Amino acid sequence: MTIQEKQQEVIDEFSMFDDWMQRYEYMIELGKSLPLIDEKYKIDENLIKGCQSKVWVHAELEGNKLAFTADSDAIITKGIVAILIRVFSEQHPSEIIEADTKFIDEIGLKEHLSPTRANGLVSMIKQLKMYALAYQTQLN
Repeated sequence: MTIQEKQQEVIDEFSMFDDWMQRYEYMIELGKSLPLIDEKYKIDENLIKGCQSKVWVHAELEGNKLAFTADSDAIITKGIVAILIRVFSEQHPSEIIEADTKFIDEIGLKEHLSPTRANGLVSMIKQLKMYALAYQTQLN
């Protein structure tokens, strides 16, 4: 699936819920299914800067696609990073770099987060794109 197809899937899933309490519950469930980061990668270098809670993200190149794993000490944040990883994992670095994140606005996520969580969301996206940029240069 392309990034756009995965984003549309997330939009469709979120549109099934009537209110934000249900969406938060769904995000918590998504967080529970997050591909967990190996304990050895829970180090300061993998911490997302700018997040209120601790969020670790690790990326590995598998063939010519990136695979992300992550974890967080907060359940909502874990759900947020699970959505991002679902969309961006198993994609070519150049596709991640070029991808827009309008789907975040379409599901209304940013406006339903506290300012610090919204900043953390932006930091997570930035970090995933930085990983993609680093691996893209390795592929060139």
